[in-house]
Amino acid sequence: MAKPRHSRFPQRKPPSSQLLRAVLLIFGFVVLIFLVLGVFSFPSSSGGSSKANDLSSILRKSAERSGLGRDGDRGEQWVELISWEPRAFVYHNFLSENECKYLIEIAEPHMHKSTVVDSATGKSKDSRVRTSSGTFLKRGRDKIIRDIEKRIADFTFIPAEHGEGLQILHYEVGQKYEPHYDYFVDEYSTKNGGQRIATILMYLSDVEEGGETVFPAAKGNFSAVPWWNELSDCGKEGLSVKPKMGDALLFWSMKPDGVLDESSLHGGCPVIKGNKWSSTKWLRVHEYKI
Repeated sequence: MAKPRHSRFPQRKPPSSQLLRAVLLIFGFVVLIFLVLGVFSFPSSSGGSSKANDLSSILRKSAERSGLGRDGDRGEQWVELISWEPRAFVYHNFLSENECKYLIEIAEPHMHKSTVVDSATGKSKDSRVRTSSGTFLKRGRDKIIRDIEKRIADFTFIPAEHGEGLQILHYEVGQKYEPHYDYFVDEYSTKNGGQRIATILMYLSDVEEGGETVFPAAKGNFSAVPWWNELSDCGKEGLSVKPKMGDALLFWSMKPDGVLDESSLHGGCPVIKGNKWSSTKWLRVHEYKI
């Protein structure tokens, strides 16, 4: 058996405690990034719930350490894991009340009937499946919007340049958005920036009744959630998120391996009482030119 080679010069070994500390710090940072991106998944067994709670705690502490959106009028901030299929998170108090009111104020004079994308041509068209009104705010339009877009980039780990402009939406009583996908099935719509990889939906107002964001194809035991009895009939058709001013819902339209996620099917339930204001930011795989 060949003898191992030895260096002619003695190697100086770092103290074991310092080496262990460095390894743990690097490992912890990498695992945290993977957890936030959803690379790891937990089984949907009885133990999955406790693990999900542990992850929510990790994400909350990460947000606190990073100082994302640290602002006195936002209240307590934490990130809540709500689903693995699709991968979905709610960042509570992501926007301040003043930011919500500002987005509504600058958008309201320019609202018009919302449209959908024609899968054959990639162009906008009217549709009965979407009955809200809306408008777009150019990316980087002013300091407040740039601050929000920077916060989104910090939360999602996706550069601000990959995002489309903010879309402001208004739903009155009876208005809705039927279940749909945010990813594209036509080549025309992906020429600029590639496929939509994720969506962040920010709620700019509370809604007295209805208006939930519902994922009818999500997997899980949704009737066990504490707020089940507060949901509208539409909201009980799957995983649902109730609108709350300042909260932000992040969900991924693509899986970590790049496959389109059919469980990301989602819709906006009809508003039964009150008004619903929201802001949507779609995030692309590549830089989105504006």
